[in-house]
Amino acid sequence: MSWEEFVDQLRPLGAKMAERLPPRLRDDPQTLAEAQRLLLAATMRAAADAIVGDRAHPMFVPELNIALNLFQPNSDTIYKSALIEPGGSYRMRGERGSVKFMRMAQLGPDTLRTGKHAPTLIDCDFDTLKLSPGGVFDVVVSREKPHAHAGDWWHLHPQCEKLMIRFISYDWGVEREPRFGIDRLDVAPNRPRLSAQELARRFDELPTMIGNAATMLVRQVEALRNDGHINKLKTVDFSQMTGLARQSYYEGAYDLEGDEALYFEVAIPKQCGYWSLILTNEIYETTDWYNNQSSLNGAQALLDADGVFRAAISARDPGVHNWLDTAGNAKGAVQGRWLDCDERPLPIMRKVKFAEIRGLFPTDTPTVSAAAREAALRERRLHAQMRTIW
Repeated sequence: MSWEEFVDQLRPLGAKMAERLPPRLRDDPQTLAEAQRLLLAATMRAAADAIVGDRAHPMFVPELNIALNLFQPNSDTIYKSALIEPGGSYRMRGERGSVKFMRMAQLGPDTLRTGKHAPTLIDCDFDTLKLSPGGVFDVVVSREKPHAHAGDWWHLHPQCEKLMIRFISYDWGVEREPRFGIDRLDVAPNRPRLSAQELARRFDELPTMIGNAATMLVRQVEALRNDGHINKLKTVDFSQMTGLARQSYYEGAYDLEGDEALYFEVAIPKQCGYWSLILTNEIYETTDWYNNQSSLNGAQALLDADGVFRAAISARDPGVHNWLDTAGNAKGAVQGRWLDCDERPLPIMRKVKFAEIRGLFPTDTPTVSAAAREAALRERRLHAQMRTIW
C-alpha cells in the first residue's frame, strides 16, 4: 500500500465523525474544528502503536493526556499502555514515586481496535508490592507463578491483551512521577527488522483505530442533555468502560449564558483517598486544564470550616478560590470522581445569575484578586508541564 492509498483510507473518517456528532452541532464551525482536533489526536495515539507497539517486545506508550485528549482524560491522571500477548510472561520494574495512586488495569480486546467498551479484567495496585529502600518495585506478571520465584508476582488474566497504567497526582510537579519499564521474559530480547507484511498489518488497522478513538464519546454530553441532566448531576457507572476499580463517578451537562453561573456544593467524605472535579466541552474533550483552572482536586481546593466544598462554575472569574473556568465553552459537562472514599455523595448543583454567586459562599470566604489569580494560573501552568506525559 502506497502512502497515497493509506491517506485515501483516512478520508472517510471526516464523514464518520460528522455522522456521530449530535445533529444540532453538525453545522457549527467551532465544533467541526474541534472534531478535527479529535481526529488528529486519535491519529497521534494510533500511530504510537503502529511505530513501537509490539506484543513480543512491549513498551508503555502515552494513552491519554493533554495532547491525546480522547475519552475525556482526568486532569490529575497520567495514562500509559502497552500491548501484550495473552499467555506471555512479563517483568515490570521501576520506581513507585510519590504520586497519590498508581494502578494497572489488565484489559481484554482493545477498545481502539474493537470499537466496544469492556470492563477491566484485573486491577493491580502498585501499593501492594514490596519496595526496595530506594522505592523500586520489581514484579513478574504471568499466567502461572514462575517456579522458585520469591519476589512479587501478579496473575495475568488469560484474556488480557493490553496493560494500562494510571498514576494520579494531587500536587502536580511536586510529587515524584513513577518511572517504569516492561520486558517479556519468554521471548528473545532482541527484535529483528520488522517485515513489510508486519508493517502493512500495522498500517492497515490505523483507520479503524483512529475512527474509534475519535468518535466513540462525542455524543456523551448530548446523551446527558437528552435525559434531562442539564445543570443537574447524576451518578454514572463506568465499570464497563475500563473505569478505575474502587472509583465512582458523577456527571451532568451544563448550559450557561454569559450572565449565569453554576453553584456547586458537596460535603467531602471524612475518609477519601482522592476526589476531583473537571469540565469538558460539548464533544467530551476535557477542558484545557493546563492553561485554565478548569479542574480542582482535593489538594488544590479549599474547604470551608464546615468541611463543605463550595465552587463556582462560570466563564467569568467570581473572585473565589474554588472557581472552575468554562474557558469559552458555554455548554459542556461537569464530572467528578470519588476514589477509595467511605461515602460517595451526589453534589448539589444549580444555575444562578452570575451576580448572585458570590453571595452563596460563606461571608468569610477570601476574595481572590485579579493579580492573585494570574499568579496562580502561571504557577499551575508550570507545575502541569512538569508532569510526565510522553
